[in-house]
Amino acid sequence: MNLPNKLTLLRVVIIPLFLFVLCVPLPLPEVAVRLIAAALFGAAALTDLFDGMIARKYHLITDFGKLMDPLADKCLVISAMLGLLVYCPQMQRGFIWAVAVVVFRELAVTSLRLLAASKGGEVIAAAWLGKVKTVTQIVCVLTILLEPVLFPFEWMRTWLPLSWLTTLVMTVMTVWSGISYFVSYREYFR
Repeated sequence: MNLPNKLTLLRVVIIPLFLFVLCVPLPLPEVAVRLIAAALFGAAALTDLFDGMIARKYHLITDFGKLMDPLADKCLVISAMLGLLVYCPQMQRGFIWAVAVVVFRELAVTSLRLLAASKGGEVIAAAWLGKVKTVTQIVCVLTILLEPVLFPFEWMRTWLPLSWLTTLVMTVMTVWSGISYFVSYREYFR
C-alpha cells in the first residue's frame, strides 16, 4: 500500500476520535473541546490534501485511491456534520437540512460511481467541482467549531453568522457539484 492510500486510511481512522471528542461529554471546557475537535478534523482534512498531491506528483494514483479517497472524504464530512448536530443544538433546526442535502448528494454520487464501475468498468475520480465542494464542507465544519472560540462576543455566539454563511455556501456547492456529476455521467442511466 502506497503513502497516499495510507493517508486516506488515516483519515478514516481519525473519524471516531473526532466523534469521541465532540459527542462524549469530557471534563474539559467548551473551548478546549472545540479546539481539539477542530485540530483532529483539520488534520484529517490535511490528509486529503496531501494524499492527492503525493499521488499526482509521484504517479501513485491507484483505482483504490480513486475510490477510497472520495469515500473517506464523505465519511469524514458526514460524520463531522452529524457530530455537530449533537454538539451544537443552537444550529440543529437549520443545519439538519444542509446535512440532509449533503448526505443525499454523497449517497447519490457514490451510487453513480458504483453504477459506472459495474456497467462500464470506469472508476470515476473526483472532479474539480467535487473538490471545491469538499473544501466548502471542510471550511463549514471548521467555522462551526471555531466561530464561538474566535469571536466570543455574545451576539456572535447567538447568531453564528459565519457558520450560517458557510453552511449556505457549502449547501449550494454540494447541490451544484452533484448535478454536475449526474450531467457528466448521464450515459450510465440509459
